[in-house]
Amino acid sequence: MKRVKVNAYQVGLVFKDGVYQRMLKEGSYWFWNGQTIQLYDLAKPFNAPIELNILLKDAALAEALEVVEVKDKEIVLQYENGLLKQVLTSGRYAFWKGVMEYNFVRADISKVDITEPIELDVLLSKHVAPFVRSASVEQYEKAVLFVNGSFSKILQGGAYYWWKNATAVSVSRVDVRQQQLEINGQEILTKDKAALRINAWAQYKVTDIEKALLQNKEYDKQLYVAFQLALREYVAGFAFDDLLDKKENIADYVMQRVEKDAQALGVAVIGFGIRDIILPGDVKEIMSQVLIAEKKAQANTIMRREETASVRSMLNTAKLMEENTMLWKLKEMEYVEKIADKISNISVSGNGVLTEQLKEIFVPKK
Repeated sequence: MKRVKVNAYQVGLVFKDGVYQRMLKEGSYWFWNGQTIQLYDLAKPFNAPIELNILLKDAALAEALEVVEVKDKEIVLQYENGLLKQVLTSGRYAFWKGVMEYNFVRADISKVDITEPIELDVLLSKHVAPFVRSASVEQYEKAVLFVNGSFSKILQGGAYYWWKNATAVSVSRVDVRQQQLEINGQEILTKDKAALRINAWAQYKVTDIEKALLQNKEYDKQLYVAFQLALREYVAGFAFDDLLDKKENIADYVMQRVEKDAQALGVAVIGFGIRDIILPGDVKEIMSQVLIAEKKAQANTIMRREETASVRSMLNTAKLMEENTMLWKLKEMEYVEKIADKISNISVSGNGVLTEQLKEIFVPKK
């Protein structure tokens, strides 16, 4: 015989020749040869030494155990005293009652959405994270959720989590902020076959994400082509000189022309403008010559206008002086004063008549 002691917070399972006999609680026991006892800590999960169904036929043992069965495509979150301990996958698990407070949260991971009452920090923990997939949508974005290749819903800005399984889940994002589209290096012929290179820009925003992503492929490239064609259509409709006169109308025409196409793409056009109109070298040289000729002609016109005005002013002055002796004398004195300002000394040689004449000019009569 041998003596075995079962301590507090322990149980013993008795086997005879490998066959389960009974369960022992705290106490001291004597056993004959051929009997064995296995001791288990009540604070730890129970790992069955033989098939669990055989052990559960013992009513006392079945009452002492809490059995958790996890099906395929399920997981069970095991909590001990309120703390997540582990994640149970498909299988059968047994836990001793009484010592530890166990709680279990069952989750069906065959579906996509996480509907179970599981907190975010638990989803992101090292135990649960391997069973979860996630996606984030920035505040300035919208996204389309596809499940097994089919449209599911539109996602606003935020973080999203789904169960990881065989179901295919993908997210397509769109920036809904105002965006700039550069339309550079457009080689376009005018109506009179003048080759121009035009650089332009456009601003737009995505307003309907379903149209942009579900009904159109590469909406931004389609929008670029729409602007390109509208610009070419306008330029090709005018001769070179007419185009330069009406270049201020290009932006309004292009925006109106593109508006309908943009709506079909789920886009709102905000602005359009021409940055540069670059002329070929020979045309640029001709334009420079024309400009120089025009400026010379304008200068000649201004000079002739000023000469005409000057002559007209002199004629008017002469007429007034002819009609008014006093005005003639005042004009004469004005010129004499101007001459006198330039002269510091006068030396006169000659007869008295010349002296008297100068005296009459420069010396006022009393």
